[in-house]
Amino acid sequence: MVDFLAENNLCGQAILRIVSRGNAIIAELLRLSEFIPAVFRLKDKSDQQKYGDIICDFSYFKGPEFYESKLEAKPELQDLDEEFRENNIEILTRFYLAFESVHKYVVDLIRYLDDLNEGVYIQQTLETVLLNEDGKQLLCEALYLYGVMLLVIDQKMEGEVRERMLVSYYRYSAARSSGDSNLDDICKLLRSTGYSSHPGAKRPPNYPESYFQRVPISPTFLSMVIGRLRSDDIYNQVSAYPLPEHRSTALATQAAMLCVCLYFTPSILHTQQAKMREIVDKYFPDNWVISIYMGITVNLVEAWEPYKAAKTALNYTLDTANIREQAGRYAASVESLRPRVQQSLKEGFLREEIILDNIPKLLNCLRDCNVAIRWLMLHTAESAYDPNNKRLRQIKDQVINDSKYNPKILFQLLLDTAQFEFILKEMFKQMLAEKQLKWESYKKEGSERMMELAEVFSGVKPLTRVEKNENLQAWFREISKQIESLNYEDSTAAGRKTVQLIQALVEVQEFHQLESNLQVSQFLADTRKFLHQMIRTINIKEEVLITMQIVGDLSYAWQIIDSFTSIMQESIRANPSMVTKLRATFLKLASALDLPLLRINQVNSPDLLSVSQFYSGELVAYVRKVLQIIPESMFTSLAKIIKLQIHDIMEVPTRLDKDKLKDYAQLSARYEVDPKQLLEDGIRKELVKRVAYALHKGLIFNPKAKPSELMPKLKEMAATMDGFYRSFEYIQDYVSIYGLKIWQEEVSRIINYNVEQECNSFLRTKIQDWQSVYQSTHIPIPKYPSVDESATFIGRLCREILRITDPKTTCYIDQLNTWYDVRTHQEVTNNRLFSEIQDTLGTFGLNGLDRLLCFMIVKELQNFLTVFQKNILKDKAVVDIFKALLTAVNPVKGIVANASKVYANAAAKTQKIWPAYLEAIMKVGQMQVLRQQIANELNYSCKFDSKHLAAALDNLNKSLLSDIEAHYQDPSLPYPKEDNTLLYEITAYLEAAGIHNPLNKIYITTKRLPYFPIVNFLFLIAQLPKLQYNKSQGMTCRRAADQVDWAPLVLGLLTLLKQFHSRYTEHFLALIGQFIRSIMEQCTSQKIPDMPSDVVGALMFLEDYVRYTKLPRKVAEAHVPSFIFDEFRTVL
Repeated sequence: MVDFLAENNLCGQAILRIVSRGNAIIAELLRLSEFIPAVFRLKDKSDQQKYGDIICDFSYFKGPEFYESKLEAKPELQDLDEEFRENNIEILTRFYLAFESVHKYVVDLIRYLDDLNEGVYIQQTLETVLLNEDGKQLLCEALYLYGVMLLVIDQKMEGEVRERMLVSYYRYSAARSSGDSNLDDICKLLRSTGYSSHPGAKRPPNYPESYFQRVPISPTFLSMVIGRLRSDDIYNQVSAYPLPEHRSTALATQAAMLCVCLYFTPSILHTQQAKMREIVDKYFPDNWVISIYMGITVNLVEAWEPYKAAKTALNYTLDTANIREQAGRYAASVESLRPRVQQSLKEGFLREEIILDNIPKLLNCLRDCNVAIRWLMLHTAESAYDPNNKRLRQIKDQVINDSKYNPKILFQLLLDTAQFEFILKEMFKQMLAEKQLKWESYKKEGSERMMELAEVFSGVKPLTRVEKNENLQAWFREISKQIESLNYEDSTAAGRKTVQLIQALVEVQEFHQLESNLQVSQFLADTRKFLHQMIRTINIKEEVLITMQIVGDLSYAWQIIDSFTSIMQESIRANPSMVTKLRATFLKLASALDLPLLRINQVNSPDLLSVSQFYSGELVAYVRKVLQIIPESMFTSLAKIIKLQIHDIMEVPTRLDKDKLKDYAQLSARYEVDPKQLLEDGIRKELVKRVAYALHKGLIFNPKAKPSELMPKLKEMAATMDGFYRSFEYIQDYVSIYGLKIWQEEVSRIINYNVEQECNSFLRTKIQDWQSVYQSTHIPIPKYPSVDESATFIGRLCREILRITDPKTTCYIDQLNTWYDVRTHQEVTNNRLFSEIQDTLGTFGLNGLDRLLCFMIVKELQNFLTVFQKNILKDKAVVDIFKALLTAVNPVKGIVANASKVYANAAAKTQKIWPAYLEAIMKVGQMQVLRQQIANELNYSCKFDSKHLAAALDNLNKSLLSDIEAHYQDPSLPYPKEDNTLLYEITAYLEAAGIHNPLNKIYITTKRLPYFPIVNFLFLIAQLPKLQYNKSQGMTCRRAADQVDWAPLVLGLLTLLKQFHSRYTEHFLALIGQFIRSIMEQCTSQKIPDMPSDVVGALMFLEDYVRYTKLPRKVAEAHVPSFIFDEFRTVL
């Protein structure tokens, strides 16, 4: 019959593919369980209020129209819904595909069984497949994996969360429109079971059997699979554990499968006492905590509580006397095994000949160690006992007391066993590799010795006092031929023959009295020794390695091992060389990867890479977690250094720290992961953790504080960061890392990540953590809960700066780069603030602040446009005023008759619309002032710290601009193509170096707006009466109660106009020119000698406009005659 797993056996390949997919699906479910968006849990009040209407569970399906109409009634809800869709559809699709694959898995399994019944696979039926060893294993695994999937989904993803995700996916995807979608079936299978994994939660009735019966599976198949699992040793494990007391460990995998499969036929658990008794006697006579898949533990006491037959059967195992006996047995076992293993690990003990002579003994020792470790780890695991269950607590306490359980001793035994196993395996592998060579060399030596003896008895060879003996000569020649003829390939026959040859050599020595001749007897003894070595060598079999692999399985501890992390870290802290010992334990844990990957590998599935990456990623993450103690200890020493460097004058700290650090850096263990990289990543992780925490804690401001806490906190923060920086620089040589490189990379990552998170509040499509280029799984940047409206420290810093430079309460004097309080006339802050931020957060911090201000400006401008369209263009009375004014001022080149009355009237009638308008303009202007200051600081520090970079960027920028200008004049000249990222990339560099003008930026895209120039013109002249010109300070506010800050006003208007077509600006400037000319004309005719203050203000606006935009003067002089400017200068 064809091998069941052969590629041309369709029946075998089909079930193998199903089982391989099952393992891959479980890995994907475990992977996704880490990425459930928190919002679907609706844990906190704010989420419930915000998203309660758009996230529904399956109650949605009772009346989708009701829910949708509720959304349609409120535009803001629709907007939130759309934003939520954009942000979550990608992850929802991923979850849906995983859920769909679970349903598809069981459907495919049922179809396979139907095909078997209908005879689609020639000569194969369910019975014949179950008779085949591989077939039997695969059918049992197929059912078991489906059960594991359902349990994993319920454990890792709560029912309500699943329902909400499925409904959201249904609403947001195209699935509901396509007819062939099986979303209904998936929803039926995965609807909430009422189960909760939180400790103390009540178990729902008929759980999990009702959940397992949602998709009905053939009862014949179920009973045959359970029958096989009950009676057979389907994996032939018992041969690896010959001792009867190890039987339950030998059958542990099968026992786990049986436990899961029994949920499919709960009648056995409920009523069939004889079967349950048989199952317990065979699989659970001495254990009740099992690992069902990759370390997911189940305590049968709790799991079988609702089932009468199962509970009764298990009570014999849980008898107090039985528990005492088992626990006592393992306590004694640990006691006797520890010295044995430690003896074996002594230097020079495990030599080749000792191993070859004691294979069974060494294997027995390994078996005993692993069985004891397994029993104790599982039966004392915190996760296996619900603390709220009194009976479980009693059992656990009894186990701990009777087994004299000490986690440190158990961990030590695990370490030693892993090390012992590792050395034994490595030596055995080497012996296997050299087996044939050695055997052949022993054979050759023995044969040659016999030939030499034959020659001695020929009488020709001059060996003293040996008489010629032709019989012996012929006999030894024959023996030499016999040795020569031994065949390595046929090891059994060769072994028998070798034993006979040894016997013959003993006899020849006795019968022919050859002992008297020392040299002859020495030759014979040597040959016998070589023949003995041949027997030993031929006994080196691969089966020993396989047994060691089976016995050494640690997959049950994939999750429990975490409870030993603190012990591992303590031992590393006490003795850093411990890391080398841990390596063997991690490698032992790595063997757990074989379990899910075996079938995937057999079928050559493309899932192999992603599944192995997931599990090995989990393992590496755990190794990193354990070894993180090394950088942590380094940073504890570092904290002392920082204290010395900041607070004490001593430059060099005590000798002790250096030695300690050198010690911690000795990560000599070779690992699959480069240990130097592991140490560096660990140092980065600890640095990120501490710096992020310092920034989070250090930059929290009290808005009520007078004066502001901003400068003192920045100074304090700068000292902390400097301490970190200097001490980091100090240790870099001891641990051989690039301190400055790490410092800059990590600090920039922290700041950029926080800026990104802060800007998320302005974005519709948020950047999730798993999409962020700055976030990393190995070196995560911690996220702290927000303390005010800002999400991060960078937002708090930005809002504090905006608060203290608020144009409503301060006045910005451009010539001095300083803000003064309007009421007290005290200085509030000046441009030193930005140097201080540069000292604290570096270029990245300033640059991030700049980026955040850009987002804020965009938001303000968008709000402004909404206000403009809703409050101004929709108000008919106001629009009529603008129409009338437009008629009055036409043509713009002319002069308005009765000017002051026309303008004053229009300004007075539109009084009510200006406060909101003024606030929006001033906010934008204030942020532009800050952006200019940031650009100046960046540019100054760039020229100071890296003058070559500044010069190179400046030249590149100029040459690029001149090339682009040349292209627009002559399109045949080159220009960067669409896909060329040069302009985009150079912009980032220029902004970081402060070589840009924030006022020339386009922040938003705009449509044409009617009356836009006249509204802005009217707005400006409505503000002019509130301002006065002062020779020393420029334009200032007349009354503190009616505060208007000139610089933000000018910059805000300028930024706003920049967002629209330049003809709007043209028109706006022409209106100002006309205003100046008309008022001046009126003054001349009325013989008023002084220039009116409004005209001074309007002229100051034009002057500042030209100065800020860096445009030529003729832009202003086109609208105002030069003699008026001349007169204006005499006023100045």
